[in-house]
Amino acid sequence: MFRKLFFAIALPLVLVTGCSEQSEQQQIVHQAAAIESADECHLCGMLIANFSGPKAELFRKGVTKADGEMVKKFCSTRDMFSFYLDPENKRNVTTILVHDMSKAPWDTPKDEFFIDARQAWFVVGSSKTGAMGKTLASFSAQTDADAFAREFGGKVIDFNAVSYESLQ
Repeated sequence: MFRKLFFAIALPLVLVTGCSEQSEQQQIVHQAAAIESADECHLCGMLIANFSGPKAELFRKGVTKADGEMVKKFCSTRDMFSFYLDPENKRNVTTILVHDMSKAPWDTPKDEFFIDARQAWFVVGSSKTGAMGKTLASFSAQTDADAFAREFGGKVIDFNAVSYESLQ
């Protein structure tokens, strides 16, 4: 009797949890603006699609879109953080997306692998490079970031630990 009751309660919870994680990821992908071949990095002006490594998108309060937000696209996580860490920019940011490099190929990350940067783990100081040279490799899971750091060097930090010093 107890076993049947347990499964009657546990199974729906597992299914709901799995669905909510999937719908959360689908929501992030839906939020992400596609990176087109002609898109230029908001910070440096380079063509984003021409370079390897994780890319980033930052959404700000604004008036250029019907929903009141505008997107800034970046050729690398390093460029995005260089922009975001400026206090004048930080206060208007609503959403920040980065590629999950545990799923995205380093040479050509795809739009469907964007994750919430505020929940991501970053590897700083690795031997892998992005559009502007050194970049921060971004991951949805700390274990993936740790594995990347073991293979390519660097230090694993969370979003809140990223500073101008870690961009050097």
